[in-house]
Amino acid sequence: MTATPTIGVLALQGDTAEHLRVLDGLGVTAVPVLRAAELDGVDGIVIPGGESTTMSKLAVRYELMEPLRKHIREGLPAFGTCAGMILLADRIIDGTADQQTIGGIDMTVRRNAFGRQTESFEGRVAVDGVEGPDVDAVFIRAPWVEEVGSGVRVLGQLTDGDRAGRIVAVRQGGLLATSFHPELTGDPRIHRLFVDMVKGTV
Repeated sequence: MTATPTIGVLALQGDTAEHLRVLDGLGVTAVPVLRAAELDGVDGIVIPGGESTTMSKLAVRYELMEPLRKHIREGLPAFGTCAGMILLADRIIDGTADQQTIGGIDMTVRRNAFGRQTESFEGRVAVDGVEGPDVDAVFIRAPWVEEVGSGVRVLGQLTDGDRAGRIVAVRQGGLLATSFHPELTGDPRIHRLFVDMVKGTV
């Protein structure tokens, strides 16, 4: 890998442009990924928010599901937000019967755990590994993590109200996932954490 990594953003559906914009601002080479062959040219991959069942079906249709699984098994760093968190989970609660995941993080994720679109909200989350004030987290039909395996590090949990204690950010090796959408707030710190993970410095 060169000093300037190339990070792909899965471009099947969802917040592709927003992630590309944040990554461009951090000085890395950011490219959309829509074909399996394009995975060979990236040092890390972002799996954006969107609709997890649709993204799963499109990944199968575009013959990306197995290549994504292979690359992640072989150590490709990945960062999933919202629907991307679901796709990186080994197990899903409340998914559709035919819903597939890429997997890689030993966790169980509950789909749409925080409710419908009208129940979207913002909250402050302290994220381990992100310096400075708490992150402004935007939750849109978001999942939460029900349980994690022993190799998974919990990076962030909600602290207020009846949602207190819910896990919303995790890391396992080179894989990072958040329930919320850091690409929508103008705060690049979580993306910077992922870039540092790709570079192997954290």
